[in-house]
Amino acid sequence: MRIRAILLMAALPVFAQEIRMPASVEKLASKAVESVDVMLDGALLQLAGRFLSGHKPDEAKVKNMLDGLKGIYVRSFEFSQEGEYSAEDVEAIRSQLRVPGWSKIVGVVSKKDKEHTEIYLKTEGSRVGGLVILAAEPKELTLVHINGSIDLDKLSELGGHFGIPKIDVEKKPTKD
Repeated sequence: MRIRAILLMAALPVFAQEIRMPASVEKLASKAVESVDVMLDGALLQLAGRFLSGHKPDEAKVKNMLDGLKGIYVRSFEFSQEGEYSAEDVEAIRSQLRVPGWSKIVGVVSKKDKEHTEIYLKTEGSRVGGLVILAAEPKELTLVHINGSIDLDKLSELGGHFGIPKIDVEKKPTKD
């Protein structure tokens, strides 16, 4: 029994790397007036990449971005009134991001609008291995999880294309 507990505790950081929608939050779909569930796993992303041309600049950038991704997952709930989800529902997601490797890089709280948005990065050495956006509004709860290797320079290059807003990112000068 003790050995099983030790093995389980040793394995927890490995399991914690994957962000999962807790069962309590999944039950919110029955309360929501609108529910969005996007699940693009690695195999599906690679299949989609096959339909993109490597010769068209915009499509080549997207195809290149897809190569390192293991999945893109979006779960969003819109409610008709406030109070349909609890702080505990949000905490059940947030607690998964308090493990080694994940860092909160942005936290925005608007008391006026009762909105709370957080962005987390998973780092693997000097690489970005994942991104999570958690947005809680009075009548909406959204989780976006991009799992896999993300090149922030490539991500910024997609700005202005495919409906992605252009964001100026200062690039570090390269050494020759």
